[in-house]
Amino acid sequence: MLPYYSIFDDLAFQVTGGVVTLEGACPPEPPWDIRSDAEDAVKRVKGVTQVINNIRLLPLSQMDWQIRRAVERAIYGDPQIGTRYGYQALPSIHIIVDNGHVTLEGVVDNEFDDTLIRTRVNSVPNVFSVTDNLTVANRGKKPPA
Repeated sequence: MLPYYSIFDDLAFQVTGGVVTLEGACPPEPPWDIRSDAEDAVKRVKGVTQVINNIRLLPLSQMDWQIRRAVERAIYGDPQIGTRYGYQALPSIHIIVDNGHVTLEGVVDNEFDDTLIRTRVNSVPNVFSVTDNLTVANRGKKPPA
């Protein structure tokens, strides 16, 4: 329902009764606004009485856009991992960049892929830190490192 939702956006939600709380982060991408689009889509769902929109709008930064594109190439341009994770309508690995700090969200098939992706992202120039929130399929969230 969100045609402009991309690998650079991260959306999540919680439902309590008829109240839906939206969480996540997205970069500013004129002319569309993922925050508003997500809120409008949820408001149209039957049974929703209130929407609390806590989706963070990331800072407008040319450097962050350069990092997003470089991280995208590091992950999806890699023949070992890009062919498995990149050829989907919406790839399973999302890249959130906030003032040079990268957060990876999504699902990978195994620990090896997780390690390989984290290694590739750590090698991208101008990245200050990498937070790996990737979940290994059938194993759940990793314990904190």
